[in-house]
Amino acid sequence: MAKYTPMMEQYLQIKADYKDAFLFFRLGDFYEMFFNDAIEAARELEITLTKRDSSQENPIPMCGVPYHAAANYIKILVEKGYKVAICEQVEDPKTAKGVVKREVVQLITPGTVMESTMLTEGENNYIASLSHFEDGSYVIAYNDLSTGENRLALIEEGFEAVIHEFYNQPIREIVISSTLPEDLQCQLRSRLQVTLSYQDEVKFSAEYRDLSENLNDERFMTAFSRLLNYVQDTQKRSLDHLQQAQIINRKNYLSLDMYSKRNLELTETIMKKGKQGSLLWVLDKTVTAMGSRMLKKWLERPLLHKDKIEERLEAVAAFYEHFLERDTLRETLKSVYDLERLAGRIAFGNVNARDLQQLKQSLERIPAIKDTLSQINQSEVMNLAKDLQYPEHLVALLNESLVDDPPISIKEGSIIKDGYHDQLDTYRDASRNGKQWIAELEQKEKQETNIKSLKIGYNRVFGYYIEVTRANLHLLPENRYERKQTLTNAERFITPELKEKEQLILEAEEKSVDLEYQLFLQIREKIKQHIPEIQYLADIVSRIDVLQTFATVSEMNNYNRPSFHSEKLEIKKGRHPVVEQVMQDGNFVPNDVTLDAEKNMLLITGPNMSGKSTYMRQLALTVIMGQIGCFVPCDEAELLVFDQIFTRIGAADDLVSGQSTFMVEMLEANHAISHATDRSLILLDEIGRGTSTYDGMALAQAIVEYIHNNIHAKTLFSTHYHELTSLENSLERLKNIHVRAEEHEGSVVFLHQIKDGAADESYGIHVAKLANLPEALIKRANVILQQLEGEEKETAKTNKRDEASSDQLSFFVEENPAPSKDDRVGSQADGKLVNQLKELDLFDMTPMDAMNTLYQLQKQAKQKV
Repeated sequence: MAKYTPMMEQYLQIKADYKDAFLFFRLGDFYEMFFNDAIEAARELEITLTKRDSSQENPIPMCGVPYHAAANYIKILVEKGYKVAICEQVEDPKTAKGVVKREVVQLITPGTVMESTMLTEGENNYIASLSHFEDGSYVIAYNDLSTGENRLALIEEGFEAVIHEFYNQPIREIVISSTLPEDLQCQLRSRLQVTLSYQDEVKFSAEYRDLSENLNDERFMTAFSRLLNYVQDTQKRSLDHLQQAQIINRKNYLSLDMYSKRNLELTETIMKKGKQGSLLWVLDKTVTAMGSRMLKKWLERPLLHKDKIEERLEAVAAFYEHFLERDTLRETLKSVYDLERLAGRIAFGNVNARDLQQLKQSLERIPAIKDTLSQINQSEVMNLAKDLQYPEHLVALLNESLVDDPPISIKEGSIIKDGYHDQLDTYRDASRNGKQWIAELEQKEKQETNIKSLKIGYNRVFGYYIEVTRANLHLLPENRYERKQTLTNAERFITPELKEKEQLILEAEEKSVDLEYQLFLQIREKIKQHIPEIQYLADIVSRIDVLQTFATVSEMNNYNRPSFHSEKLEIKKGRHPVVEQVMQDGNFVPNDVTLDAEKNMLLITGPNMSGKSTYMRQLALTVIMGQIGCFVPCDEAELLVFDQIFTRIGAADDLVSGQSTFMVEMLEANHAISHATDRSLILLDEIGRGTSTYDGMALAQAIVEYIHNNIHAKTLFSTHYHELTSLENSLERLKNIHVRAEEHEGSVVFLHQIKDGAADESYGIHVAKLANLPEALIKRANVILQQLEGEEKETAKTNKRDEASSDQLSFFVEENPAPSKDDRVGSQADGKLVNQLKELDLFDMTPMDAMNTLYQLQKQAKQKV
């Protein structure tokens, strides 16, 4: 067994407690890593891998990063899903006996980052815990350490519902029990792409009793305890900014499963996984980072109660009408910094004087915001103004204590105002008077020596000194100064009197800097007592920001206020909020939508690229916008309050789970069918296209019939199977509509207009032509199409003749009550032929197979004749 130095033994002991993290081990001005940590870190950070004890038989792999630049390296590792344990020296090396004592002072994980450089301004950074209980239920606890937010949700519908709930939040890390079944852990990793951490201690700490006052279910307490214990263990510092846990009653919100959120591109696009091109991108005209985060939360959880929706719409309408006040409000909000995260940093202990100045400037805008709101005579807006309470005492403290433009560092002085603390003023006076004395001494020495270039300077090594150039040394009286340092072009001197003043000045400055640091910590502690007050203000300001944003976006994009109906949905000249923003010509073609008790299912046909998917998506996005309290993109809208939205739009493989496009299609369709109610909205696009034609058509028809007959949900179903349009004759609540397209001089023109009735053509080859496929290929496709259509017509004629022959044969057999022996033999043969015909599965045969089979049957019939 290898023997290591005492320092390496210390490293190994500490590393044993943080096996799943990179250990940043402080050695002087560097954080060093050893063994496998060094190998992996060198690869991930692209830094040089070296060796420790190179002369030994088995040198130790080693790499390191400068401590002053460590934040950037930590950010890289955390963004890749790793954890980083920060190990610092916790005793003075000058007084240490043996190896300097070191401890991990913080474990930085993807879900617990606090540095602003590692956080996205307008997004939450959630860590969650998942707890499983014997009754089959799960509880999820969410925490955003940067804002102090805590929320809990009870899931009783099984583990698949857990996945959907997690997908609805920007989760970076999930804390679980080590006993959670391995197959469930694998699903969390593969389907959500998150870091998993473990915490088995679920005993609730009395320190956090205030945070759990409204938790009356033991399951909530267990889940919340698991999360709090993990956060406390990793952060090892004050968490005074944590807010009281709020229970998410999922029955109060429109449910959006992971498929719908992805397919509708609510907060990010499917292809690029970015905000641009999503509904959030269109709506987010917020002015504050807090407002941006709240808007995203509202978008992820639309409201389910009409009265709550109307409350928001009333406020939006008021802001919409008072555009001058709204503009004033937006300008004022631009001066408001991120109060939520400032409160978190104050509690966490990593706030500086500039942060506190930002806090002061933000709080000073509260009266102006309140005054602007008071000019809008609407109940909801007036209530918001009433809730804004100006923390005058807090602003006064910050005004009295901090200079207007403090440095970033809190350990180098110049952050506390004169007059705030008597002892500090005394130190500063001594320092300033000493420096004045030095300035006067310099003038005096210049006059007495007649050396105009003589100067008194200072550096950290020699302190204060008198500097004379070599050219003027002959002017110095002998023994006037004591030589201290020789330079190339000058000599430096000191005097006893100068050194005495230096001691007074430096002592005053050192004590002044130390005292300033202590005063700053005291000020921070005083402000910490007001964190709940700051967080409450942050919530109100965020709400104001989102509501005025809805009004701003509605005015910019010509949105109108929706009304809500109990049975009927009717949208006039509806538009897709995202597509109309990205269209270069700006000529989006609006369309109407009507769904009611008599016709609650629309079967949409039309060519590819004509706008079927856009039409379906715009309905869902309009519904969501209405249920978050925003005006909607149309001329008029009478909406229903939907409980759930299910979508099957677009083709995508789930490569991580090893599922094909068709399997994903079926899973999404099954999820909708299994969970939808008569108050749900279902959007199904091209169901059945991932398999053979007849297979797909059969499935599509069965799904349409099942939804129509059993679920009664409002449904839009688009298809290329024109055969399904005949269902309008048998399903009383189904209506055919189509997207108009016209053929002109051999090319198709998409009109993007929705009209009643079924489409007559698919125009697939025309679309291929638009995609610039080779001309020879297009011509060949047209020839093949004509051949196939001809075969299909011929097959149809043959089938009709066979049906007639079969009917006649059956009639003949039935109408001969006393056949002869020969007739009985012939009849039995004919009956066998009929049975063969009956057993044919025409829908599973190609036209050529059908022709061959028909030929064989005809041959048998002729032989019998």
